[in-house]
Amino acid sequence: MDSAGKGEGGKGECKRDIAVTHDFRSEIPSIVDRIVSLHDQEGRFSHVGPEPVPSRASVIDIIDRALRIIYPGYFSEICVDEINIHYYFGQELIELFQILSDQIAFAIRHDCIRFDLACTNCEERGQRAAVAFLNDIPSLQALLAKDIVAAYEGDPASKYFDEIIFSYPGLFALTVYRIAHQLHEQGVPLIPRIMTEYAHSVTGIDIHPGVHIGESFFIDHGTGVVIGETAVIGNRVRVYQGVTLGALSLRKDEVERLRSKKRHPTIEDDVIIYANATILGGDTVIGARSTIGGNVWLTDSVPPDTNVFLKKPELVFTEKAH
Repeated sequence: MDSAGKGEGGKGECKRDIAVTHDFRSEIPSIVDRIVSLHDQEGRFSHVGPEPVPSRASVIDIIDRALRIIYPGYFSEICVDEINIHYYFGQELIELFQILSDQIAFAIRHDCIRFDLACTNCEERGQRAAVAFLNDIPSLQALLAKDIVAAYEGDPASKYFDEIIFSYPGLFALTVYRIAHQLHEQGVPLIPRIMTEYAHSVTGIDIHPGVHIGESFFIDHGTGVVIGETAVIGNRVRVYQGVTLGALSLRKDEVERLRSKKRHPTIEDDVIIYANATILGGDTVIGARSTIGGNVWLTDSVPPDTNVFLKKPELVFTEKAH
């Protein structure tokens, strides 16, 4: 009798749980109605309409696909050898072309509708930009190869090139930047910024796609590096973690006026910038072959062949209390 009673009690509890769940779920339609009625009110942001917008997930997929092509054999799930290499590249390039051209077209169409522009044949432009990117892959590979060599030569902890390609956050951020910069230079909206901000979220390295960076660039460690939109960086430059190449703080009324002006510094060839240095301003130029020490704050230009360091701080040593 006890076991039967327990059984009946258990069924009753289940029915009560179902009833409670139903009561809570019944509130959802009214919540939906309220959200729908308010989504387009002033002060809220939404994109509700028939035209598609770029997909962040698809843009990340583009990065992954581009990595498999730029570094063949490193990030693919299949073995790439001389027998299947033509098939491998053919398949990867066709798939990348399709997804990239679609996302670029979505981004262009989104801009056209948002700014009420005349039709610019977004589908054709998307395909043309995608083909231009694919054509530029050999150049990207050559440029990134020099970045990899710079990382190897600049970091005695690196044992071989494979280690750098697989594991260095600086190279990943730089690779994504160089992909995004190519699209940015073509005038592709939105997508380049999604790309570099994704790399930022993964590595802690923030490089705007509009930056111009020369060859053999090396970011050591990398966490906290910030390189602003209008910065120009020469060849064989090395920066360490926490370095900021930024803009001077602006008043609210100045932001729009300076949006398209040079606001970030120029770093000439063969410069080394150590950890947590901050260099600000569009007129600031760090001359070739100079070295900027850690924690230095600069808003003035530095002549070529100059070392800039802080004075050695005064250290205080006291006996530890027992």
